[in-house]
Amino acid sequence: MAWLALILGGLFEVGFTTSLRFVDGFRNWPWVAAFLVSVTLSMALLEYASRTIPMGTAYAVWAGIGAAGTAVVGLALFGEVASLPRLLLLAGLVGCIVGLKLVKG
Repeated sequence: MAWLALILGGLFEVGFTTSLRFVDGFRNWPWVAAFLVSVTLSMALLEYASRTIPMGTAYAVWAGIGAAGTAVVGLALFGEVASLPRLLLLAGLVGCIVGLKLVKG
């Protein structure tokens, strides 16, 4: 259950980083609300997961999911460049996240 919470928390991190693109100095209230809900859920799920998963691992996985997910959103929705080195580095990041899940400790 902790790993599911951690993955969901990482996905909500993608939500709050994407929302930041639209908050317009915290004047665009629907996006501000989306940001606040996403950041609250993301942090709450990280806190819950870190009760069971070692904190360093939990934080690394949470941040990695958020970073990789935000990069994918940028590529898919905002026309960011999908160069081969960038895609390979994202694949490496995902590989490290999976590796942290597989390592016991």
